[in-house]
Amino acid sequence: MDEVAAERSVAFIGLGAIGLPMAQRLVGAGYPSTGVEVSPEAIERAAAAGVPAVRSLAEVPTASIVVVMVASPVQLDELVTEALAGSVEGQRWVVMSTVGPEAVREQGSRLAEAGATVVDCPVTGGVAGATTGELTLFAAGGADAVEALREVLEHFGALRQVGERLGDGQAIKLVNQHLCAVHIVAAAEALALADRLQLDPATVLPLVERGAAGSWMLSDRGPRMLRGTEVDVTSAIGIFVKDSGLVADAAGRSGAHVPLLDVARERYRQAAEAGLLARDDSRVIETYLAE
Repeated sequence: MDEVAAERSVAFIGLGAIGLPMAQRLVGAGYPSTGVEVSPEAIERAAAAGVPAVRSLAEVPTASIVVVMVASPVQLDELVTEALAGSVEGQRWVVMSTVGPEAVREQGSRLAEAGATVVDCPVTGGVAGATTGELTLFAAGGADAVEALREVLEHFGALRQVGERLGDGQAIKLVNQHLCAVHIVAAAEALALADRLQLDPATVLPLVERGAAGSWMLSDRGPRMLRGTEVDVTSAIGIFVKDSGLVADAAGRSGAHVPLLDVARERYRQAAEAGLLARDDSRVIETYLAE
């Protein structure tokens, strides 16, 4: 690999529903990219999508840029620990997972001490946005560090510089996830109410979504709520079990009161307990239909 290609080389950690189409966009843009996933099935899916993948960061041939889309703070800690067993000197890390401000600050500090630069840059926009390159990116970190990654990041969507302090991107994403969590549950509750009022929810949905009660989440999740449990998964119940927990933890530390979040969080817990953890988050409606 020549010097220019090496400078553009990417390790993409986490090839899930959103991570894989993001990695595909980098491959399509000509970045020498290697994905990292733990399961053989995920590696096979990546290969079929044109993204070469290995099982650990240590197996990546070379990486100047490390894009992180792991699922949790624990996984981020494990990844950084693995990386620090080798050298991260001069690498540019961008944490695009939703892991919370505390986690990204702690792990960012570890990486910076070892010579890496770190940008906190969670995303929103779902699978559709990841596929089309229309995500919104909340970037926090040094201005130079963000600028050095701009060319890469703009393949994913609209880059928004939100501050220089690591964790501020995560904090904004938690505000975003608070609203998403509540809006999805509100949509489920409303459509279940229509059913109990002996209305056809499929008739009600297009009527209310065009008025003052409409929201992006109602239009996106509502139609999936009207299908069965086996609807394709674009964002799992488990994501909102995790993310609503991160929001609640951050709210608790800051002294904020989030009663609506508490209600929504309980619905995701109920859905998980009903065996829906890996199902699409629209299936939270089943906690109402079962009552």
